[in-house]
Amino acid sequence: MPRRILGIDPGLTRCGLGIVDAHGRQRVEFVHVSVVTSAPGDELPRRLRLLADGIEAILDEFAPDAIALERVFAQQNLPSVMGVAQISGVVLVAAERRGIAAAMHTPSEVKAAVTGYGSAEKKQVGTMVQRILRLDEIPKPADAADALALAICSAWKSPLDALASAGNRAPAERAAASAPRSKDAPTAAQSAWLAAERAAKTRSRRVR
Repeated sequence: MPRRILGIDPGLTRCGLGIVDAHGRQRVEFVHVSVVTSAPGDELPRRLRLLADGIEAILDEFAPDAIALERVFAQQNLPSVMGVAQISGVVLVAAERRGIAAAMHTPSEVKAAVTGYGSAEKKQVGTMVQRILRLDEIPKPADAADALALAICSAWKSPLDALASAGNRAPAERAAASAPRSKDAPTAAQSAWLAAERAAKTRSRRVR
């Protein structure tokens, strides 16, 4: 049974929504992509309501098993951070009401997941999303491609959790882990994602 994941690239003006079905460790299948919008000239409560309505409609229609949301950092542009934080709150409340697990991923984790490079440009991310999901073209606008990239990142996270403790294994176990890759082993991009996740956790501990 595939695991359905909704990736959300939060933003007040454009909020990307991308859904994939995860089949095992490596195969992800495209399900849906769209962007919900609000007008910059509208009052904030109306903008939040419009976006919330669009997000909840997708949740009700596709019933995802999990939600992947972009994590923001305080050093980014403050107005942008505020908007992303507000939409993230809307998403987390909607997920909690439906009992859907929600996880947050840094941009570097997402980029590493789909390209193998944590500092990849948006065009590279879009191109790899197109290839991974076998789409006819790169999803547009960029918010749509980013949402699908978030979903892919989350799809690959669970199988990689077991690898997170590999550094603490006994030598024999580490040797076994370095054996030739089986068809179910993580890809190079997935391994890069794991490294990016570890780096993000290290930075988070330093900030505290």
